[in-house]
Amino acid sequence: MGNCGSKKEDKNRTYHLQTLTKHERGINCMAVSEDGSVLGTGGEDKTACLWSTKTQECECIGILQGHEDYITCILIEDCFVLTGCADKTVRKWDVGTCECVLILKGHTSVIYRMICTGDFIFTSSYDRTARCWDFDTGECIRVFRGHKRGVYPLIFIPADEDELESGDLDSDILITGSADFTARTWNFESGKEIRVFKGHKGAVTCMSVDPTGRVLFTGSTDFTIRSWDLMKGSALKTFEGHQGSVICMQVVNKIMYTGSSDHTGRSWVTEFGDCTRVYKGHKHTVSVIKVFDGLVFTACGDAICRCFDAKSGAPKREFKGHESTVTALQVVEGKLFTASYDGNVMVWDCSGIKDDTVFGNDDDKDKEKDKFKEVEKYGGDIMQVDNNQNGINQPNQPTPDKIMIE
Repeated sequence: MGNCGSKKEDKNRTYHLQTLTKHERGINCMAVSEDGSVLGTGGEDKTACLWSTKTQECECIGILQGHEDYITCILIEDCFVLTGCADKTVRKWDVGTCECVLILKGHTSVIYRMICTGDFIFTSSYDRTARCWDFDTGECIRVFRGHKRGVYPLIFIPADEDELESGDLDSDILITGSADFTARTWNFESGKEIRVFKGHKGAVTCMSVDPTGRVLFTGSTDFTIRSWDLMKGSALKTFEGHQGSVICMQVVNKIMYTGSSDHTGRSWVTEFGDCTRVYKGHKHTVSVIKVFDGLVFTACGDAICRCFDAKSGAPKREFKGHESTVTALQVVEGKLFTASYDGNVMVWDCSGIKDDTVFGNDDDKDKEKDKFKEVEKYGGDIMQVDNNQNGINQPNQPTPDKIMIE
């Protein structure tokens, strides 16, 4: 379905394969298993649904019921599903039986985000804390207190033996971002705060780290992204250009991709702070931005998922069909899965996109040639970092294997 005879034909083509309709209300989050065979969605209807992805027709293979409020985040780890909820709990479910095997209690407000290392589960909450839980027993083993407002994104970075011996890291560290305008690092062993990263004038909404795990990037409602030296705690650069809150980000090698309420996505050279590309055409907030195989996928409040060429910024495809905000997306073996507040999961053919005729403005493409060369110079090979559960499943990650980002 990749080749097209004209720009008009390409622009008007439909790539819709299937609509999955088990949810009764809006869908908030999506995750995929490591092998890509199972997709999980969590929604406003207090349930999570599991879907097969590799069968000829995608089917619902289980509905997880038991939460008392809307589900905010979801993960699939080995043979288990983890769901975080506005009812202040995390539930652990068996994928095979769809039975709840553990309930994690301790937070006193809505659970916002969650990451999992296999041994530990980390959660953030509007109750101003982050917590660490034992994956097997569900016991809360750490509470990270110090933020003045709700805690949003999370990153976990384990120290390797070389770093411990050189003194670069004292231990494994947890990084949290908050509505109190700060990001903070925490000693995992003691639960004590290590550093506070101050400078933003708005909530820290999203975070990422460079492939070495030594540079932290924070996006904020103050319209900026900032970079920080994780070991020293010092500010490095301020990335300015967005005209609205920075909602999402992903760092791929030396290029950072961001989405904003200003209706654009952008790419930046992390080393110099330059904006090298603007991904245009959105009519509302860009809530998800993810890179896969040299392509940038965006999910938007205008109910459309879009795909752009990462380097040139040229629009490649639009996936139209949802009736409300697209909240999450995943790519699995040539299929694009999108979830929306309209309560539906839509399945699309996303194969052959690189062969599509570009339907963007040729003048805009010519105007961006110099910046395209800059991306070529500093970007290197484009590889995927899976930065959050709304992201794209891709095994080749440039960050250290154990760095967990949400």
